[in-house]
Amino acid sequence: MIELVIVSRLLEYPDAALWQHQQELFDALASSENLDKEDAQTLGIFLRDLLARDLLDAQADYSQLFDRGRATSLLLFEHVHAESRDRGQAMVDLMSQYEKAGLELDCRELPDYLPLYLEYLSIVSDDEAREGLQNVAPILALIGGRLKQREVAHYQLFDALLSLAETRLSSDSVAKQVSGEKRDDTRQALDAVWEEEQVKFIEDNATSCDSSPMQQYQRRFSQDVAPQYVDVSAGGPK
Repeated sequence: MIELVIVSRLLEYPDAALWQHQQELFDALASSENLDKEDAQTLGIFLRDLLARDLLDAQADYSQLFDRGRATSLLLFEHVHAESRDRGQAMVDLMSQYEKAGLELDCRELPDYLPLYLEYLSIVSDDEAREGLQNVAPILALIGGRLKQREVAHYQLFDALLSLAETRLSSDSVAKQVSGEKRDDTRQALDAVWEEEQVKFIEDNATSCDSSPMQQYQRRFSQDVAPQYVDVSAGGPK
């Protein structure tokens, strides 16, 4: 599905290449066969509005959205396994799927990074891609719901993915659950994380100098305000 490539690109950190190749994205949206007219138009407006912004401002807002707390993290397993040991095996299993599909990983990103997962789904059959989206539909709905509650247009990207998954889940379907969550991107919550990380940094330095991507991943939100986790088995076609 070319639509997955489009959404993947829009969920990545904004860079100059996005501005340079914008016409290719507009053309791909115009020729979409899997999105209905309304969803395609919504994505077109999102892309137009993004490109109308200054690149540095767009980058700053992106970091504010996706790098401050676990609730809107684009690392899928953050929302399922948290700090449990199951996460490591899930990462290994996902990497195996990528390798079987012929997808070469960029060492800069972990395998559960949503844009990378969407890239993988874009090279398998439509049925497999749809099933892959259904497997993470509850996560997509939660992230979308949290973004919509914060009045951030990116929620539309998640609703588009849920539409492609052919599930009844949407950002609106989790509104009640999201409204009862404690936000983890407030100054108070972030200050608490920072204070805890200073102590942990000293302890880590005293015992290990390992700064591998996996260890960074394991430490990333270890002291963060924990959002509600989801059971991915709750997803699937409705």
